Amino acid sequence: MDARPLTLIHDELVDYEKAMATMDELIADRQEDRRPDTLWLLSHPKVFTVGRRTLTEHLPDPSHGIPVVTTTRGGQLTYHGPGQLVGYLIVKLRTGEGVVDYIREVELRLVEALAAVGVDAERRDTPPGSELLTGVWTRATGRKIVSIGMRASKGVTSHGFAINVDGDLTPWDLAVPCGMPDVDMTSVSRETHTGDMATVAAAVAAAFEARA
Repeated sequence: MDARPLTLIHDELVDYEKAMATMDELIADRQEDRRPDTLWLLSHPKVFTVGRRTLTEHLPDPSHGIPVVTTTRGGQLTYHGPGQLVGYLIVKLRTGEGVVDYIREVELRLVEALAAVGVDAERRDTPPGSELLTGVWTRATGRKIVSIGMRASKGVTSHGFAINVDGDLTPWDLAVPCGMPDVDMTSVSRETHTGDMATVAAAVAAAFEARA
């Protein structure tokens, strides 16, 4: 991959809707070249987010008490919560590059980051007629460890990825993640019995050439 250094912002737990408002400001600044390409790492309190293609029957039962928020990103339902590292990518696409092209690069950089923390992972191509396999999967167990949902507006990407690090995985069972009823979601700690947010965040920053 060609060099593509990013500016790093790293926060801890940020409310999802507040994060979306900040992300909109970052996007506007990047569109007007008031800031460089940026990776924002953070986590969210428990929340389900749904993309434009999410089916009603894939939503969680409201009695579980976890909020459901509609987003502007691509993809379907995903879950965010403590112990998950979220990365928002505010990046100006290169000439001739589309958002799907950039997502492929994001997948490969995340595979590199996971390798650095002991998880052998891969990106997958989607077979014709199948649900999109965007994201990153473990090689040994075939589980999904990273969810990705992005879009582009005026040539600048937004939203990004979520890596399950060491948080509670049970909320994933309350809905249908990624439009795939049979998907087995996993985490760094489930796969390796080790791993912590600081270590994974450092590996992700290095894989994306991101510095504060």
